[in-house]
Amino acid sequence: MFSKDTYIKRRKELKELVGSGVIIIFGNNESPCNFPNNGYAPFRQDSSFLYYFGQNRDGLVGVIDVDNDIETLIGDDIDIEDIVWYGSVDSVHDMAEQVGIQNTAPMKSLKTICNNAMSKKRKIHFLPPYRWDIKLQIFDLLGIHPNQQKEEASLTLIQAVVKMRSTKSAEEIEELERAAVIGYKMHTTAMRLTRPGLTEKYVAGQVDGIANSYGAMVSFPTIFTQHGEIMHGNPSMNILQEGRLALCDAGAETINNYCSDNTRTMPVSGKFTQRQLEIYSIVEACHDYTLEVAKPGVKYADVHFAVCRLMFDKLKELGLAKGDTEEAVRAGAHAMFLPHGLGHMMGMDVHDMENLDQINVGFDEEVRPNLEQFGTNCLRMGRRLQEGFVVTDEPGIYFIPALIDDWKAKGHCAEFLNFDKLETYKDFGGIRIEDDVLITKDGCRFIGKDRIPYHPKDVEEFMGKE
Repeated sequence: MFSKDTYIKRRKELKELVGSGVIIIFGNNESPCNFPNNGYAPFRQDSSFLYYFGQNRDGLVGVIDVDNDIETLIGDDIDIEDIVWYGSVDSVHDMAEQVGIQNTAPMKSLKTICNNAMSKKRKIHFLPPYRWDIKLQIFDLLGIHPNQQKEEASLTLIQAVVKMRSTKSAEEIEELERAAVIGYKMHTTAMRLTRPGLTEKYVAGQVDGIANSYGAMVSFPTIFTQHGEIMHGNPSMNILQEGRLALCDAGAETINNYCSDNTRTMPVSGKFTQRQLEIYSIVEACHDYTLEVAKPGVKYADVHFAVCRLMFDKLKELGLAKGDTEEAVRAGAHAMFLPHGLGHMMGMDVHDMENLDQINVGFDEEVRPNLEQFGTNCLRMGRRLQEGFVVTDEPGIYFIPALIDDWKAKGHCAEFLNFDKLETYKDFGGIRIEDDVLITKDGCRFIGKDRIPYHPKDVEEFMGKE
């Protein structure tokens, strides 16, 4: 947790931004794994609840009566049977005091609070729910069917939360730096372990263990695969093979629930082949180019397309692409190689605030998403950058056999792609390099004091160490 004053100030700003009504921010409940008393571990609190109320216990709800300036932490104290099994915990009253809240009430009182507000036709603000137990609770409290709750969620509250959580404070940046330290340990562990004969699952399991040992948990399920062309490839029991590339996309979450997110691609043998090096060097150049162009006031969509143009120019040099680069990118030909966006917001969630809908987080009234064009429709972040934003920089080049076949059969972007040459890359896989970027006053910088090796010689040298 941060200091009491941090949470008091956050709630004060939230009240000013929302203006009136009753704000209800639901914390998460314990989620059963395969039977009721075997919950997923560790428990993960809702990020917006953590941001404003700071407490990491299940079964809590924060209520802010904006008009009357009354803040209440809702929740039931645990009973003696729970104490026997899990140990003593702070009372709801104690937890409220720790974050500067004077009022507490049992969970059954939430229905009365909602009924009173509705009887007076006061606006009740809630965020879009993403867990079914919370959806059912909202149905019980407000009578809004789960299928309608996303549309009925308060846009005023969503916009206020996005405005506040998008810009990271100094103490939040410190937490992100701590997450980067754990992320460094995770990725360098993967590099040290990767060699022919081990399974993907074994390496990924060791990577996960680092996150669990030094922080709260992984920030998302670890991706470790020789099929780097699969965006979210789960680690399998496949054995690492000489001559293949292994892609590791992994991150840590600190005890205070701030995340890291990095990707590295490494040769299983410890040495890149010439063909691998040619593609890798393009991704490396695109990754580094982001540092030159990303700064306050620049649209991240423009950074994305600047990277796409650089990538396409270099792919033309290898004979994989052809034609006018501007026209090719405008037509979406680059998505054959990069079918996702350059990056996304990062913070307490690895895709920060994604539950609030990406159109509200990564876009605004000025910059709207293009949902029609393949690849471009996957941009998660397009709006103008501001000092204090944290975004990922994750260019990649992927050779997806099914996509190559599909576009070739349709003749899609045939004037910009050399399909005969692409056929010879169907066994290549994919390469991605990813780091977390803090937007500063005059430009940007990577988060993390120690850089996970990514320049080809550094990767080979690191993997060659005993």
